[in-house]
Amino acid sequence: MKIASLFSEKTVFSFEIFPPKKTAPIDTIYSTLEALQDLKPDFISVTFGAGGSGNGENTLAIARRLKERYGITPMAHLPCIHYTRTQIDTILAQFQENGIENVLALRGDRVEGMTPAEDFPHAADLVAYIHSRGEFDIAAACYPECHPEAPNLDTDIRYLKEKVDAGASHLITQLFFDNDIFYDFRYRAARAGIRVPIEAGIMPVTNRKQIERMVTMCGASLPRKFTKMVQRFENNPAALQDAGIAYAIDQIVDLVTDGVDGIHLYTMNNPYVARKISEAVGGILQAAPKC
Repeated sequence: MKIASLFSEKTVFSFEIFPPKKTAPIDTIYSTLEALQDLKPDFISVTFGAGGSGNGENTLAIARRLKERYGITPMAHLPCIHYTRTQIDTILAQFQENGIENVLALRGDRVEGMTPAEDFPHAADLVAYIHSRGEFDIAAACYPECHPEAPNLDTDIRYLKEKVDAGASHLITQLFFDNDIFYDFRYRAARAGIRVPIEAGIMPVTNRKQIERMVTMCGASLPRKFTKMVQRFENNPAALQDAGIAYAIDQIVDLVTDGVDGIHLYTMNNPYVARKISEAVGGILQAAPKC
């Protein structure tokens, strides 16, 4: 199933998982898949190891298992900055041979000590190349608060429009903790002529270290309500986890009420958190009319 077709039918609800680290066997992810299968997400995206990190080869195996064993539509991440055209062709051929129809086309992170390849310097280049093959449904990423390397949000949205014009059929946002930021971004994207569905990326924050890491990586701002929550419960891990789940649920309820195209839940491979949120919002997702 090509994921783009779902957005005309429902408010899409999907998960992201990541392969185990290079030093861990791939089997360590299978208990997570077992725990997630009965939540019945519309699709699950599987991250791809950054160039040289060693876990990229597991993406295909996990995606294939999702499709064949659990009947869940997979989306395979594919970064391009450190890969040549020949390498990308090999990966895409493997995806096609295994019935993987959906790809999240990314520039990917720069890896220290590695020189970027020159074939696909930007995500839009990869989107255009995959689109020219005609075999895959292509999603692209976006940043409601501006990509850290972009000079400003308007410029970043112009780059995003290039990805859509190149063939991206839907978008998934980086995490954010303030829904008003997402609503402003969605308005700016529409004003720029971006008409494809935009899934809101939601990360349930369950510990302080996770917060610090995510903010450093993507520059997400922390609203007063969120920081007060963290300060109140930071010394009580169980309470902070419950508060983080509740905060994510509150975000999702507001987004669905406002007619969001979909919710993409960054599970961090934590089935407990995914289940708590899925059970809380499942009813409203099913009841939400398509706008």
